[in-house]
Amino acid sequence: MPDQDLPVVFAYITAGNLEEGERIGRALVEEGLAACTNLLPGMRSIYRWKGAVEQAEEVVLIAKTRADRFDSLAARVRALHSYDTPCVVALPVTAGSAPYLRWIASESTQPHD
Repeated sequence: MPDQDLPVVFAYITAGNLEEGERIGRALVEEGLAACTNLLPGMRSIYRWKGAVEQAEEVVLIAKTRADRFDSLAARVRALHSYDTPCVVALPVTAGSAPYLRWIASESTQPHD
């Protein structure tokens, strides 16, 4: 179970293509906003946008971070993203391997060189 003082979240983010997902994911890790990012290419989205049903190929990006870093992470994603309204939501982690959760918490604390 996560330490109550440092809860962990997985940020679910979509990107328009693999290049954008890699650029965003790398920035989040390099800037200490996430301990790790996973890119899952080949996702197909069907969604309503401006009154029309649309379909597009996208990439799922999952960023592992501390809950108290999520707002900064989300702001950075919005700044780097090509979409007007990017998907960036926090999914709470309610249980997990304690050493892994401590690693996420320690690596998403501050910027790294």
